[in-house]
Amino acid sequence: MEDSAIKTLRMMLLIRAFETALAKRRDHGFQLLSTGEEAVAVGLCSALDEKDQLLTGGRSIGPALARGVDPNRLLAELLGKATGTNRGKGGRGHLADLESGFFGAHAVVGGNISIAAGVALARKLEGKGGMVAILFGDGACGAGGLHETLNIAAIWKLPLLFVCNNNQLSVSAARADVLAPKKLSDIGTGFGLPSRTIDGMDVETVAQAANEAAQTIRQGGGPVFLEFLSLRFAAHSTTARETRGPDELAEIKTHCPIRRQMARLREAGVIDAAVEEALEKQAQARVAEAFAFADASPYPALTEVLTDVG
Repeated sequence: MEDSAIKTLRMMLLIRAFETALAKRRDHGFQLLSTGEEAVAVGLCSALDEKDQLLTGGRSIGPALARGVDPNRLLAELLGKATGTNRGKGGRGHLADLESGFFGAHAVVGGNISIAAGVALARKLEGKGGMVAILFGDGACGAGGLHETLNIAAIWKLPLLFVCNNNQLSVSAARADVLAPKKLSDIGTGFGLPSRTIDGMDVETVAQAANEAAQTIRQGGGPVFLEFLSLRFAAHSTTARETRGPDELAEIKTHCPIRRQMARLREAGVIDAAVEEALEKQAQARVAEAFAFADASPYPALTEVLTDVG
């Protein structure tokens, strides 16, 4: 119990420290950060085993770390270095590391959803077990590809977990202004999938829901749709203007999933202030190590400009 709980907290702290440090770099490039949404990534990945694959949209950094992608190679990829997971050519929008169970990100909204169905179909045809999770934002719920994929996944009973990380903003547009369903999980219900809307700011609630969904899928029950309600603490991207006012942002940050988990563990006697401080310092040290690795790494050679180009 204690080891699992601390491992969960450690991973959320690593994601937060990684993205915070990256955002401070002048050479950070165009990034979509998931600060405030760490519980969704970490809770979801707790339900995945070594046979499973995770696919995401373009907000991929937190989920990649939670899935076990090496922070050194991840940061090198984000900074365009040859030691990155994709030799610096994929970046945040097309990051992939199959050995870690991270099949890949996709920069186009909704672009990875039908691909996830293909991966899940391959898993089913191979008969070797394993499921596939596709993590997408609420903005993808208006994409035709999602509805087409839900249809075929339901018909073929694919081992596919649909996970909507609903941070309630499509760039800066409120979710209710651009999507008609009262709950986005209703989309899954319309195709006959077991579907739930869950608090995405509580990592233990996310983990429980994800593990229950995974059990249904592994038992041959077909696809499941989960909607996690989360809150994004930063602007849409590192280049986007923040449209929310300081008072609104301050209120949003009172729902921090990391502080929420820390409070729970303090109350249970699992950690104290000294342990909290130690865990935060460990996360920062691990991130510093990743930056040292990436900064010391070379850029791809010019001779590679046409390699790995489809």
